[in-house]
Amino acid sequence: MLSSYLAHLAVERGLAANTLASYRRDLRRYLDHLAAQGIDSFSRITESDVVAFLTSLREGDEEHPALVASSAARAVSAVRGLHRFAVREGVTDHDPAHEVRPPRQLRRLPKAITVADVELLIAAAGPEDAPLTLRNRALLEVLYGTGARISEAVGLAVDDVSHREEPDHDQVRLRGKGGRTRIVPLGRFARGALDAYMVRARPQIAAHGRGTPALFLNARGGRLTRQGAWEVLQAAAERAGLSGVSPHMLRHSFATHLLDGGADVRVVQELLGHASVTTTQVYTLVTVDRLREVYAAAHPRARR
Repeated sequence: MLSSYLAHLAVERGLAANTLASYRRDLRRYLDHLAAQGIDSFSRITESDVVAFLTSLREGDEEHPALVASSAARAVSAVRGLHRFAVREGVTDHDPAHEVRPPRQLRRLPKAITVADVELLIAAAGPEDAPLTLRNRALLEVLYGTGARISEAVGLAVDDVSHREEPDHDQVRLRGKGGRTRIVPLGRFARGALDAYMVRARPQIAAHGRGTPALFLNARGGRLTRQGAWEVLQAAAERAGLSGVSPHMLRHSFATHLLDGGADVRVVQELLGHASVTTTQVYTLVTVDRLREVYAAAHPRARR
């Protein structure tokens, strides 16, 4: 049943590989939990069994640490989907997870760094004008300039970047979650960094490998991995004296700075590749906080 459900998610729902891996891990833990209780048939599972699993996720055990609300919610979502699939496939005629709700999550506002800190970060891409430094600078410019997820950035191919004759019409094709593709404009700074990398660095780096269409290469000439890109960012952040900077923080900064500059939330939604504008609207809370700060500091009748 588990294999059939995961195949359904991959083929019919188009879930991303990372999401599938998380679902597989969560559901194997669920089935192991049921087996430990002597339950080996979907028809024997009750709502209490599903609730007990949720409780075990939040409390942890000798083999598993307690999960935070967001991780537990993902696991419950996977379990609910598995039971719906079992009913649809005729494996059982009841859904014991139907009324089980995931734990409520605290709404965390996305963290963003300032434009000045972004400039410091990119300037710290490397100590000299070496091929890998040019690659690092281009990677950081693309992450911030397009709002790309780190997996989307390292997944880019050379042909995904288009150079138009019209000024300011360059763009990049990003492949996001669920296989969805979106076109994002490429700003002047990102375009310049990519041009420098493509002309003065990538051919030298590629000579160490066997040939790959990947845009960003590692030192051996192969595709740069997510871990490799993360290390590039961490090294630059350390040199810039910035702490807690992550690839996703650059994505948050991209969205926040656009909204601060007056961009419409629907436009930001498209640029980020969010399926729902509800996901994007959390960024508007950040800009409202910024507006309050400016108002309190600048309006003569707002000062205490």
